[in-house]
Amino acid sequence: MRAVTALSVVVLASAGIGHALVTGLDSGIARVDAFKDMKNRPAAGHGMNVLLVGTDGRDKITEQERQAYKLGGAPCHCTDTIMIVHISQDRDRASVVSLPRDSYAEVPAHVDQTTGEPHHAHPLKLNAAYAEGGPQLTVRTVEAMTHVKIDHYLEVDFASFMRTVDVLGGVTVCTPTPLKDSYTGLDLAPGNHDLTGGQALQYVRARHVDGASDLGRMQRQQRFMAALIERATSSGVLLNPMRFRDVARAVLGSVRADAGFGTNELLDLGRAMRNFSPSSSEFTTVPIGQMGYVVNGIGSTLKWDQAKADRLFAALREDKPLAPVRAKHAPAATTVEVAPSSIRVRVENGTGTAGLGRKVDAALASTGFATTHQPVTGHPVPRTVISYDPRWDRSARSLAVALPGSELHPVPGQGPVLRVTAGPDFKNVHKVKGPDTAQPDSPVVHGDEVVCSDKV
Repeated sequence: MRAVTALSVVVLASAGIGHALVTGLDSGIARVDAFKDMKNRPAAGHGMNVLLVGTDGRDKITEQERQAYKLGGAPCHCTDTIMIVHISQDRDRASVVSLPRDSYAEVPAHVDQTTGEPHHAHPLKLNAAYAEGGPQLTVRTVEAMTHVKIDHYLEVDFASFMRTVDVLGGVTVCTPTPLKDSYTGLDLAPGNHDLTGGQALQYVRARHVDGASDLGRMQRQQRFMAALIERATSSGVLLNPMRFRDVARAVLGSVRADAGFGTNELLDLGRAMRNFSPSSSEFTTVPIGQMGYVVNGIGSTLKWDQAKADRLFAALREDKPLAPVRAKHAPAATTVEVAPSSIRVRVENGTGTAGLGRKVDAALASTGFATTHQPVTGHPVPRTVISYDPRWDRSARSLAVALPGSELHPVPGQGPVLRVTAGPDFKNVHKVKGPDTAQPDSPVVHGDEVVCSDKV
């Protein structure tokens, strides 16, 4: 989860900062030989593959931060988060694949870095490879499971994550439903939230806000990464050498990387990715074939759907997009709780503008909502209002995403049909879509599909 900040190094380098500044930053990176004596590696594909891992590192957190953000307990010598970030050869796309930490894995033969004892190949959970053999065994295990050659290794901890978010001035996340987790202290009401570093850490660590556990957490981490990219590319950081230096120092100060990831790589990627944005990124999680796959001595694991996973990693090796390429200027649809086709809507014109009701009805219908196609004249309103029965609150929140700036007004007993009274503020309908119910090989979202609109 802290590894999401490492991607910002690549994005932030696009400021075109001078070689001397980047060289100074490069000298502060702690180095690790993640590829020492590795043999029989996968063939190199096109583009660049970076293995990002997030380690605990709570031993670097102050006591005040421990208490404020519920970071008690001893740090574990393991990886909380593992992601493969593929940067396309033309530097126009970043594909991020999350590998669940509880994935069933089989590590190659190696020497235990703690005890010095030799180990034969054996099964374990993927995140435990780091405890037995550090970055090198983690890379070997990931390559063996994916057949994707890893070009660079980046490791980030709690402290780097919080500093980076704070130096950026916070990151905005949005949620259509309440998020509350007593384990991390996360407590967010529906809506948009500007998170500081510590609050962001709670957001990406939370595992107990719903039944999805670690898989739900990975989806929030992906959303956060998209929001982080948006913040970095829209906040002026890329155009301000001093702010760039501060953010880069915050990231690189707690990063460990392979010796090959240095000044030239930062500058090369930076020049190539000047126009990078959330729409340039895509996110997915390796397909899971079996939840709760129990292995003696290991416990409950997640077993990959091997056929689907093979197709996913083949796309990375071949430098192909994970999802169909959208038209360059096509508006991104926001995923909402309830599918628009399940939401019944009656439109009223709350202004003196003739034809506004028909316009709103047609726009909602074209987005998929089940409108009555018979708009009527309503009472005057200063802004668009959605009236709804509280029993259909999830439908109301979903409709509100399609009508940015609208006001929600609960009306007990109104029934299942939602009423939209269009006000003079109406401009357009934002495209939305319901949760994915199909089971594609690997559900993929683009970064601009999961970042926040002005209103939710």
